[in-house]
Amino acid sequence: MKKLLKIFFPPDWIKTHITSSTHELAILRDLIPWQKIIDGLCPFYNAAKGACGKSLRLMIALLIVMKYRSLSDRVIVQQVKENRYIQYFCNVPDNGLETFLHPSSISVFRKRIGSEGIEILENEVFEMLRRAGVIKGDNALIDSSVLASDIIYPNDVLLVYRAFKKMGQFAKLHKIPIWWQEDQIKQLWREFNLANKINRLEWLTKFNLLFIPALKIFKKKINILQMTPKREAKAEILLDLLKMLEKQTLEKIDGKTHIENRIVSLDEPEARPIKKGKEHPKCEFGTTMQLSFNREGFMITIENFIGNPNDKTLFPATLALFKKRMKEEPKTVATDLGYRSRDNFKAAKNIDNVFLGRSSDVAEEKREFCCKARSATEGFIAVAKNLRGFRRSLYKGFEGDRIWSKLCQTAYNLKKFILLLQEEDIEEGSLIKLGLA
Repeated sequence: MKKLLKIFFPPDWIKTHITSSTHELAILRDLIPWQKIIDGLCPFYNAAKGACGKSLRLMIALLIVMKYRSLSDRVIVQQVKENRYIQYFCNVPDNGLETFLHPSSISVFRKRIGSEGIEILENEVFEMLRRAGVIKGDNALIDSSVLASDIIYPNDVLLVYRAFKKMGQFAKLHKIPIWWQEDQIKQLWREFNLANKINRLEWLTKFNLLFIPALKIFKKKINILQMTPKREAKAEILLDLLKMLEKQTLEKIDGKTHIENRIVSLDEPEARPIKKGKEHPKCEFGTTMQLSFNREGFMITIENFIGNPNDKTLFPATLALFKKRMKEEPKTVATDLGYRSRDNFKAAKNIDNVFLGRSSDVAEEKREFCCKARSATEGFIAVAKNLRGFRRSLYKGFEGDRIWSKLCQTAYNLKKFILLLQEEDIEEGSLIKLGLA
């Protein structure tokens, strides 16, 4: 795989097009440990099976820069063609530039390596900065937030209507006739919208009366049809999801207000309603992110959870993961009152300063530091969500959320490094280790 790194630009080309050696992408191109990442991703390919894939060096660079610049698959391919610095970063020569890659190949690559491969990428970048002493682990700042899913605001009638759409797609795929009156469903949906969506429980009952018999026939179709193992597995997953929707809908009609593991989207079945108390909106739909930072603002860990687990229960595992990644015990840990419990004080018993939301938790000389660190955590999360892509995941499913989170973390830490470098706030010893001094 070493041959993948042998695409170099002629000196004349670099002199003409890369006029600034201090450009952030020029710096990152020389900084990122490409070969280590490539070696880690090679096992995802079988050299004796299938056609030769695209250059791993190219695909890795595209994943990094598209998150670094907050670009979509289609836009990043276009930007490589138009922007010389991005072209240089991604190692794409002029020869064949116009047809070097189709945007769909990026999605295929992400699915091939999955969250496991993305974690390899993120870990190599993180370890490079940690070993150079750029990322320090003397302070652990821990908090949680919501990674919203890319769905519209849900309502129960819409979910049942979408269920018919899902079964319709199944019927079209297997070339079988629709087993319900489609015109009746469309007419009912129009009437529901014209009624300004009032009396939703009444409309939900009407839709459900049509949905229950349609679901029964759908079960029979799955048992009768001859399908490939892959299609059969997808059909079973859809059937289980629609069964959950049927149960949830009946509970809603019966007047139940709190429904455990409530489905809010058939396209994002792992998304859950998660209440917040800090800002509008009070409720978001997605998965929970558990994050930790150091005092300089580097993101040390990010974990994803379905639903809204209690922060108290997440604290010990997050702290342990922080120690594992940094390979040292932090001197200070700072969180808010949501993490406060006796068990969490015990989990952090070897740490000098444990601040779990109250000034009295630490000695007087450390109180100001801990309060400022706690405030800084809110700022780091605000930057992560508003500027670094953590507000909404555009990838499907929980696996997609994990891929999104780790790619955003990689871009977040690289951007933080560049900002500190521009402010000349990186120690000389670290710059020497990174080959920048």
